[in-house]
Amino acid sequence: MGRECVTVGEGEGGERLDRLLASHLAALSRTRLKRLVESGQVSLGGATITDPSMRVKPGQIFLIDVPAPIVDRPLPQAMALDIVFEDDHVIVLDKPAGLVVHPAPGNPDRTLVNALLAHCGESLSGIGGVKRPGIVHRLDKDTSGLMLVAKTERAHQALAAAFAAHSLTRAYLAIVKGVPSPRHGVIATRIGRSRTNRKKMAVLKTGGKEAITRYRVVEALGTKAAVIECRLATGRTHQIRVHLASIGHPLIGDPVYGRGRAAGLPAAAQGFRRQALHAWKLGFQHPATGQDLEFTSPLPPDIEALRMSLGGRQLDSPTPFG
Repeated sequence: MGRECVTVGEGEGGERLDRLLASHLAALSRTRLKRLVESGQVSLGGATITDPSMRVKPGQIFLIDVPAPIVDRPLPQAMALDIVFEDDHVIVLDKPAGLVVHPAPGNPDRTLVNALLAHCGESLSGIGGVKRPGIVHRLDKDTSGLMLVAKTERAHQALAAAFAAHSLTRAYLAIVKGVPSPRHGVIATRIGRSRTNRKKMAVLKTGGKEAITRYRVVEALGTKAAVIECRLATGRTHQIRVHLASIGHPLIGDPVYGRGRAAGLPAAAQGFRRQALHAWKLGFQHPATGQDLEFTSPLPPDIEALRMSLGGRQLDSPTPFG
């Protein structure tokens, strides 16, 4: 990014250096600036400063060398993306089932991150000094629906804080075996790695992390299945899948938490090839403008076909479950 110059004002004496720099350089987070100080990228009168807690004095002039963001290891790969909203700060997209979010062993490329690197190009300002998209939440490979991505470090910091404070709206639609009773409620447990299968998550009596899911039945499909809306108050790995299975209503098609539990369902449900879970609503405050934004996504064709095969009603609009 080049070199920045910050002069300490009369009313800023005694402030910590990292806080002072953050107040003057809005494009960089305090965490990033602290790292720049510690790595010797800040100088005063020709002397390198490495203490971010240094107390500044009025009239001091600090020079900050901000390296250009390095290219992250994943390579840009052009892929079709369903972009719902995009500006200079964020992207909202509708992820299809089958698309992995991050490169990982077994999925080294052709991921959402690869596609976003190609789509955004030079518009990414870099997250933590790395030219990459800021993934603030994830969806499992076979979960479809809305995702929020930051394009700048400031946006990433603000959205991560909003997720931590549970101030965003995240609503999912799922088709489950059976009809939960009561038809609305809260599932509050602790979730962590299974004691018997480390590849699975499980409800734990001790250990793990607090997990809270609010659910309601939005459509009973006879007595053998239902469409459920779930809203997350926490964001644990596989949370909805684990929670609904724990109350005896696993997601139809879930190969991990619903295996062997489709008996008695129609053939279309028994042969469904992924967990019937879709992130259908996403609401948040824009990190730059403060505007409240909300987006919805209709059920994808495969889940909608499953719903209809189980006796679902004809819908008046693509997103009638609000």
